[in-house]
Amino acid sequence: MSYVDGFILPVPEGSIDAYKKEAKRAGKVWMKHGALQYWESVADDVPAGKSTDFYKAVKRKEGETVVFAFAVYKNRKHRDEVMKKVMADPDMKYDPAKMPFDGKRMFWGGFKAIIEMQAKEE
Repeated sequence: MSYVDGFILPVPEGSIDAYKKEAKRAGKVWMKHGALQYWESVADDVPAGKSTDFYKAVKRKEGETVVFAFAVYKNRKHRDEVMKKVMADPDMKYDPAKMPFDGKRMFWGGFKAIIEMQAKEE
């Protein structure tokens, strides 16, 4: 079964275009090194919860939104191989002060797929 890395982060609403530019660059690096899929998504229908929600998880500030991103791999071993290459790639060298989001409030993790479903193409 597949393996997925998920990322959640706050992005200032006025910086979405700058974020998209950086995310596209990062996605190309992930794909170049073997990721099967790479997705970046911005909050659209994300309700505020009473106990917890995406906004609380990133300590969202006024004027920010949330981005949910993920990369898909064949399995954990494949992910570890891809991630090692991604982290060593010169295109992934960022100046944190110039990033269009607050990386300190970003979180991520790796997940083993337990169910995989896909629509059949006709």
